[in-house]
Amino acid sequence: MSIPWELIALSPPGWGGNLLRGLLKTLEIALGAYAMGLTIGLAAALGKIYGGPVLRWGLEIYTTLIRAVPELVLILLLYYAGTDLLNQALEGLGYERVDISGLAAGIYVLGFVQGAYATEVLRGAILAVPAGQVEAAIASGMSWRQRHSRIVVPAMIPFALPGLANLWLIVVKDTALLAVVGFSELALETRQAAGATKSYFLFYVIAGLLYLLLTLVSNVVFRRIERHYRRGQPELN
Repeated sequence: MSIPWELIALSPPGWGGNLLRGLLKTLEIALGAYAMGLTIGLAAALGKIYGGPVLRWGLEIYTTLIRAVPELVLILLLYYAGTDLLNQALEGLGYERVDISGLAAGIYVLGFVQGAYATEVLRGAILAVPAGQVEAAIASGMSWRQRHSRIVVPAMIPFALPGLANLWLIVVKDTALLAVVGFSELALETRQAAGATKSYFLFYVIAGLLYLLLTLVSNVVFRRIERHYRRGQPELN
Protein backbone atom coordinates (compact mmCIF):
# COMPACT_ATOMS: atom_id res chain seq x y z
CA MET A 1 0.00 0.00 0.00
CA SER A 2 1.55 3.31 -1.10
CA ILE A 3 1.56 6.23 1.29
CA PRO A 4 -0.15 9.37 -0.04
CA TRP A 5 2.73 11.68 0.85
CA GLU A 6 0.85 14.73 -0.38
CA LEU A 7 -1.61 14.33 2.52
CA ILE A 8 1.12 14.54 5.15
CA ALA A 9 3.15 17.32 3.55
CA LEU A 10 4.00 20.19 5.87
CA SER A 11 2.31 22.78 3.66
CA PRO A 12 -1.28 22.77 2.27
CA PRO A 13 -2.94 20.75 0.94
CA GLY A 14 -0.96 18.46 3.24
CA TRP A 15 -1.85 18.19 6.92
CA GLY A 16 1.63 17.51 8.31
CA GLY A 17 2.05 21.08 9.52
CA ASN A 18 -1.25 20.89 11.40
CA LEU A 19 -0.18 17.68 13.12
CA LEU A 20 3.15 19.20 14.18
CA ARG A 21 1.39 22.29 15.53
CA GLY A 22 -0.96 20.01 17.44
CA LEU A 23 2.03 18.10 18.82
CA LEU A 24 3.62 21.34 20.03
CA LYS A 25 0.36 22.37 21.70
CA THR A 26 0.20 18.95 23.34
CA LEU A 27 3.70 19.45 24.73
CA GLU A 28 2.88 22.98 25.93
CA ILE A 29 -0.18 21.81 27.83
CA ALA A 30 1.54 18.71 29.20
CA LEU A 31 4.57 20.64 30.47
CA GLY A 32 2.46 23.39 32.01
CA ALA A 33 0.03 20.97 33.63
CA TYR A 34 2.85 18.75 34.90
CA ALA A 35 4.63 21.70 36.50
CA MET A 36 1.38 22.90 38.08
CA GLY A 37 0.60 19.38 39.29
CA LEU A 38 4.04 19.01 40.89
CA THR A 39 3.65 22.35 42.65
CA ILE A 40 0.23 21.43 44.00
CA GLY A 41 1.39 17.91 44.82
CA LEU A 42 4.43 18.99 46.83
CA ALA A 43 2.46 21.56 48.82
CA ALA A 44 -0.40 19.12 49.43
CA ALA A 45 1.97 16.27 50.38
CA LEU A 46 3.64 18.47 52.99
CA GLY A 47 0.21 19.55 54.18
CA LYS A 48 -0.93 15.96 54.56
CA ILE A 49 2.17 15.04 56.54
CA TYR A 50 2.68 18.12 58.69
CA GLY A 51 -0.65 19.98 58.56
CA GLY A 52 -3.37 20.12 61.17
CA PRO A 53 -6.48 17.94 61.17
CA VAL A 54 -8.61 20.39 59.16
CA LEU A 55 -5.97 20.80 56.45
CA ARG A 56 -5.34 17.06 56.23
CA TRP A 57 -9.08 16.41 56.02
CA GLY A 58 -9.50 18.95 53.22
CA LEU A 59 -6.58 17.55 51.26
CA GLU A 60 -7.90 14.02 51.69
CA ILE A 61 -11.22 15.08 50.18
CA TYR A 62 -9.39 16.73 47.25
CA THR A 63 -7.22 13.73 46.42
CA THR A 64 -10.04 11.22 46.89
CA LEU A 65 -12.56 13.08 44.72
CA ILE A 66 -10.12 13.79 41.90
CA ARG A 67 -8.86 10.19 41.79
CA ALA A 68 -12.40 8.79 41.96
CA VAL A 69 -13.97 10.79 39.12
CA PRO A 70 -12.98 9.98 35.50
CA GLU A 71 -10.67 12.55 33.90
CA LEU A 72 -13.09 13.29 31.07
CA VAL A 73 -15.85 14.24 33.53
CA LEU A 74 -13.42 16.41 35.49
CA ILE A 75 -12.24 18.15 32.34
CA LEU A 76 -15.78 19.00 31.29
CA LEU A 77 -16.69 20.10 34.81
CA LEU A 78 -13.60 22.20 35.46
CA TYR A 79 -13.39 23.64 31.95
CA TYR A 80 -16.95 24.91 31.79
CA ALA A 81 -18.05 25.27 35.41
CA GLY A 82 -14.63 26.47 36.60
CA THR A 83 -14.35 29.29 34.07
CA ASP A 84 -17.98 30.27 34.68
CA LEU A 85 -17.46 30.42 38.45
CA LEU A 86 -14.32 32.52 37.96
CA ASN A 87 -16.18 35.04 35.83
CA GLN A 88 -19.08 35.17 38.28
CA ALA A 89 -16.63 35.89 41.09
CA LEU A 90 -14.96 38.64 39.04
CA GLU A 91 -18.34 40.22 38.26
CA GLY A 92 -19.26 40.04 41.93
CA LEU A 93 -16.09 41.98 42.76
CA GLY A 94 -16.87 44.59 40.14
CA TYR A 95 -14.47 43.40 37.45
CA GLU A 96 -15.23 42.51 33.84
CA ARG A 97 -15.51 38.95 32.63
CA VAL A 98 -12.34 37.47 31.19
CA ASP A 99 -11.93 35.24 28.17
CA ILE A 100 -9.63 32.43 29.28
CA SER A 101 -7.51 31.01 26.47
CA GLY A 102 -7.78 27.35 25.61
CA LEU A 103 -4.11 26.85 26.47
CA ALA A 104 -4.47 28.36 29.95
CA ALA A 105 -7.71 26.46 30.61
CA GLY A 106 -6.14 23.18 29.47
CA ILE A 107 -3.14 23.65 31.74
CA TYR A 108 -5.36 24.63 34.67
CA VAL A 109 -7.70 21.65 34.26
CA LEU A 110 -5.06 18.97 33.77
CA GLY A 111 -2.74 20.53 36.36
CA PHE A 112 -5.47 20.45 38.98
CA VAL A 113 -6.10 16.77 38.21
CA GLN A 114 -2.39 15.95 38.18
CA GLY A 115 -1.97 17.60 41.57
CA ALA A 116 -4.08 14.96 43.30
CA TYR A 117 -2.00 12.08 41.93
CA ALA A 118 1.30 13.90 42.51
CA THR A 119 0.27 14.48 46.13
CA GLU A 120 0.21 10.77 46.88
CA VAL A 121 3.37 10.03 44.91
CA LEU A 122 5.33 12.73 46.72
CA ARG A 123 3.82 11.95 50.12
CA GLY A 124 4.92 8.33 49.81
CA ALA A 125 8.39 9.42 48.67
CA ILE A 126 8.80 11.79 51.61
CA LEU A 127 7.75 9.10 54.07
CA ALA A 128 10.25 6.71 52.46
CA VAL A 129 13.22 8.92 53.37
CA PRO A 130 15.15 7.10 56.15
CA ALA A 131 14.31 8.58 59.53
CA GLY A 132 17.98 8.51 60.50
CA GLN A 133 18.82 11.16 57.91
CA VAL A 134 16.15 13.50 59.24
CA GLU A 135 17.22 12.87 62.83
CA ALA A 136 20.83 13.64 61.93
CA ALA A 137 19.73 16.92 60.33
CA ILE A 138 17.79 17.84 63.47
CA ALA A 139 20.76 16.98 65.65
CA SER A 140 23.01 19.22 63.55
CA GLY A 141 20.70 22.17 64.24
CA MET A 142 19.08 22.55 60.82
CA SER A 143 15.80 24.44 60.64
CA TRP A 144 12.67 22.83 59.16
CA ARG A 145 13.28 24.61 55.83
CA GLN A 146 16.92 23.59 55.73
CA ARG A 147 16.12 19.96 56.56
CA HIS A 148 13.65 19.71 53.71
CA SER A 149 15.59 21.65 51.09
CA ARG A 150 18.94 19.97 51.81
CA ILE A 151 18.00 16.51 53.07
CA VAL A 152 14.39 15.42 52.55
CA VAL A 153 13.72 16.67 49.01
CA PRO A 154 17.02 15.40 47.47
CA ALA A 155 16.65 12.06 49.29
CA MET A 156 13.03 11.55 48.25
CA ILE A 157 13.58 12.15 44.51
CA PRO A 158 14.79 8.60 43.70
CA PHE A 159 11.70 7.20 45.44
CA ALA A 160 9.38 9.59 43.60
CA LEU A 161 10.82 9.36 40.08
CA PRO A 162 9.09 6.14 38.92
CA GLY A 163 5.70 7.52 39.93
CA LEU A 164 6.45 10.96 38.51
CA ALA A 165 7.50 9.42 35.20
CA ASN A 166 4.17 7.63 35.01
CA LEU A 167 2.33 10.86 35.80
CA TRP A 168 4.14 12.62 32.95
CA LEU A 169 3.06 9.94 30.47
CA ILE A 170 -0.49 10.11 31.81
CA VAL A 171 -0.73 13.88 31.38
CA VAL A 172 0.62 13.62 27.82
CA LYS A 173 -2.15 11.16 26.97
CA ASP A 174 -4.77 13.14 28.90
CA THR A 175 -4.19 16.14 26.64
CA ALA A 176 -6.12 14.19 24.00
CA LEU A 177 -9.23 14.52 26.17
CA LEU A 178 -9.16 18.29 25.62
CA ALA A 179 -10.36 17.62 22.07
CA VAL A 180 -13.89 17.29 23.51
CA VAL A 181 -13.81 20.99 24.46
CA GLY A 182 -12.45 22.02 21.06
CA PHE A 183 -8.81 22.70 21.89
CA SER A 184 -6.55 22.09 18.89
CA GLU A 185 -3.97 19.70 20.27
CA LEU A 186 -2.70 16.61 18.47
CA ALA A 187 -5.85 14.50 18.87
CA LEU A 188 -8.20 17.16 17.49
CA GLU A 189 -5.85 18.06 14.63
CA THR A 190 -5.67 14.36 13.77
CA ARG A 191 -9.44 14.01 13.80
CA GLN A 192 -9.86 17.05 11.57
CA ALA A 193 -7.21 15.82 9.12
CA ALA A 194 -8.74 12.34 8.98
CA GLY A 195 -12.26 13.71 8.52
CA ALA A 196 -11.25 16.11 5.76
CA THR A 197 -9.26 13.53 3.78
CA LYS A 198 -11.16 10.35 4.77
CA SER A 199 -7.74 8.78 5.41
CA TYR A 200 -8.59 7.73 8.94
CA PHE A 201 -6.13 4.85 9.19
CA LEU A 202 -3.20 6.93 7.92
CA PHE A 203 -3.65 9.87 10.26
CA TYR A 204 -4.51 7.89 13.38
CA VAL A 205 -1.46 5.68 12.84
CA ILE A 206 0.69 8.82 12.51
CA ALA A 207 -0.82 10.25 15.70
CA GLY A 208 -0.14 6.98 17.51
CA LEU A 209 3.47 7.03 16.34
CA LEU A 210 3.90 10.63 17.52
CA TYR A 211 2.57 9.73 20.97
CA LEU A 212 4.87 6.68 20.98
CA LEU A 213 7.83 8.89 20.06
CA LEU A 214 7.02 11.21 22.96
CA THR A 215 6.89 8.22 25.28
CA LEU A 216 10.24 6.82 24.12
CA VAL A 217 11.99 10.19 24.44
CA SER A 218 10.40 10.73 27.88
CA ASN A 219 11.59 7.30 29.05
CA VAL A 220 15.16 8.16 28.06
CA VAL A 221 15.01 11.50 29.89
CA PHE A 222 13.59 10.02 33.08
CA ARG A 223 16.10 7.15 33.04
CA ARG A 224 18.93 9.65 32.87
CA ILE A 225 17.45 11.72 35.68
CA GLU A 226 17.00 8.61 37.82
CA ARG A 227 20.55 7.46 37.08
CA HIS A 228 21.82 10.87 38.19
CA TYR A 229 19.95 10.82 41.50
CA ARG A 230 20.82 7.18 42.21
CA ARG A 231 24.54 7.73 41.97
CA GLY A 232 26.29 5.75 44.67
CA GLN A 233 23.25 3.55 45.31
CA PRO A 234 23.01 -0.15 44.44
CA GLU A 235 21.80 -0.87 40.91
CA LEU A 236 18.18 -2.05 40.69
CA ASN A 237 17.56 -5.20 38.70
